[in-house]
Amino acid sequence: MLVICTLFLLNIVSPRLGAKALTFGELPAKQTSKQWSVQIGQAEKGKGLAESKNGEYHTYSLEVDNIGKDVISAEIHMYRNEPNSTTKFALFGCPPDHPCSKLDTDEQAITLAKQLNDGYPYRFSNFLLAEKATELEVEIVWTKKGSEGRPLKETFTFTAE
Repeated sequence: MLVICTLFLLNIVSPRLGAKALTFGELPAKQTSKQWSVQIGQAEKGKGLAESKNGEYHTYSLEVDNIGKDVISAEIHMYRNEPNSTTKFALFGCPPDHPCSKLDTDEQAITLAKQLNDGYPYRFSNFLLAEKATELEVEIVWTKKGSEGRPLKETFTFTAE
């Protein structure tokens, strides 16, 4: 009987000891550098927006502010990890046949830079993050005046607590 109880408890407890999902104990979670402020917050709720699904994913929002010098172009990418893999998965993109694939990415990067320089943050009001993820990366690639041909990159990593 003791053996059965022990096996039962190990079966319940041990899977939970190994994996730790990325959850934010307190929102907003914020990281800053000399150039950027990156904040993960509660997702916007409303008609047509995703809602968290227990056991599968949570929803959050992202806000990126330029708190440093003006930039000429800027791109923002988000990735999550996959347990037992070194591969990172993008949280958003554009399928080849979608109208967004026709947009000029250089023009978009310049437009985003102007928005950020004018004091208007980049906001992503609702994104999904798989419960199995233990890490969220926000990558910002930008160019500054005088270094147009040489992009700079900063990565902000939020990890499981």
